[in-house]
Amino acid sequence: MRTFTAPLFGGVAALVMLASFAHAENPMVGGAAMYADKNIVENAVNSADHTTLVAAVKAAGLVETLSGPGPFTVFAPVNAAFEALPAGTVDTLLKPENKDQLTKVLTCHVVAAKAMAADVTKMVMDGGGEHKVETVGGCVLTLKAADGKVTVTDENGTVATVTIADVDQSNGVIHVVDKVLLPKM
Repeated sequence: MRTFTAPLFGGVAALVMLASFAHAENPMVGGAAMYADKNIVENAVNSADHTTLVAAVKAAGLVETLSGPGPFTVFAPVNAAFEALPAGTVDTLLKPENKDQLTKVLTCHVVAAKAMAADVTKMVMDGGGEHKVETVGGCVLTLKAADGKVTVTDENGTVATVTIADVDQSNGVIHVVDKVLLPKM
């Protein structure tokens, strides 16, 4: 049985007993096995659904950071989420002169704590239906949970649904999402 304390989420510690996750295996992501003893980057590079995200992480110079000790919760958008952005957006962000903007976008998907779906659900319930959390990039995301699904809303009102939750990592957790979360425009 594991316990989770998340003092970085809204400044309120959430303690959740996670007996049901103690022996759970990681889900497959993008056709690849995800290993709890590997870090976020080591696992993400194997996912066929995250090639755009991995290319962006490399272009932003965030490989070392996301390979570090963490803990991190990463809301990882799939390739289709990047493809849904306006034409040319990804190509523009990947240009060296736009590295700061790319870094801001990517770090708006990262929270400096490890929060499994059960933890997020508890924080949302304790918050009366939603829970706001600040990302490493300074964005504020609104988390909601209903009907067994977790959603993440960015500062622009874009709602991403967690499609694969609880991909345990040695330095945190990945929750796969179907939209790219953007800083306030």
